[in-house]
Amino acid sequence: MGDNLPLLPEKEERTRPATNEKFTPHEHESGEKPKGRMLIYWGCGDKVRSGQPSILDFARMSPVEFGRAMGGRHGSAQNPPAPRRAASYADWPNRENSKNIPSEGSLLGEHLVHGNFTPDIRFSIGRQQDFMAPVELSNAGGNLSGSVLLRWKDIPTAIGYFTMATGSTGKGDTIIWSSSSQSETGWGLMDYLPTPDVRRFVKEKVLMAADTTECAVPQGIFSEAQGAMVQMIAYGEDFYTTWPPKPKNPEGAVKVRLKSTGSLMLADREERAGGRSYTSQNRGRAYTAQPREKSDTEKSLDTVNKIRGMFHF
Repeated sequence: MGDNLPLLPEKEERTRPATNEKFTPHEHESGEKPKGRMLIYWGCGDKVRSGQPSILDFARMSPVEFGRAMGGRHGSAQNPPAPRRAASYADWPNRENSKNIPSEGSLLGEHLVHGNFTPDIRFSIGRQQDFMAPVELSNAGGNLSGSVLLRWKDIPTAIGYFTMATGSTGKGDTIIWSSSSQSETGWGLMDYLPTPDVRRFVKEKVLMAADTTECAVPQGIFSEAQGAMVQMIAYGEDFYTTWPPKPKNPEGAVKVRLKSTGSLMLADREERAGGRSYTSQNRGRAYTAQPREKSDTEKSLDTVNKIRGMFHF
């Protein structure tokens, strides 16, 4: 990567100015409510727990009711740097330099942020805040008609894990399952979470503990689905410091947020898309593939996102 990475200021007017307009939930553009149901399951284990699934009927629910049912848990409010949020903003990778970070890349050591629009900021990164290992997720046994055992390699610097799966049936039902021991859709958990929130959710058994390396999707949840898309996230420990260290009026501050993510497609048919493989979005590495038609599982995920969009959720 070299000794330095060039920070590039954001171009003016690249983003639309913020407005005071409020987003109000409304029905589908046609004036009709979306049809179908969403079946929500949760918990690791061979058998579905009593009281499941939780069923959401789109045609019978108002946007407010749907939003309340789908809300789930979220992390504490975070305000990472972004254009128009501060007097100046620059980033890397950027439009002029976007090299992929090599798999053996590391953040360990001393760093300096330097520019003509910012004070010099010095900080050091230790092993706990280095790039996280990739999520290596696999189907260790089972099929969609039975219980599916998900297994992954331990990530040494992870402080918690969460996984969820989505699928759809030919009857118009969308199925969501999460590894949480509590009723949880998971939408607010598949991203960076502040370390205190991770530790709290692990204690509440919403997230899996750092020493967990497997979780079974209960039997029969996706038995009528064409497939299931599993998504997983490993949370790292935040790092925060100021420069100069512990001054009354610091000139700058540094925050490091960490996560590692991966996905896995489950299917019983021969055309399954990598039933024992994984993809990782860790370290900014790029993966290329030939264009192909979306699988039924990917289409079901699109359906979920469309439903959320209809309700502006």
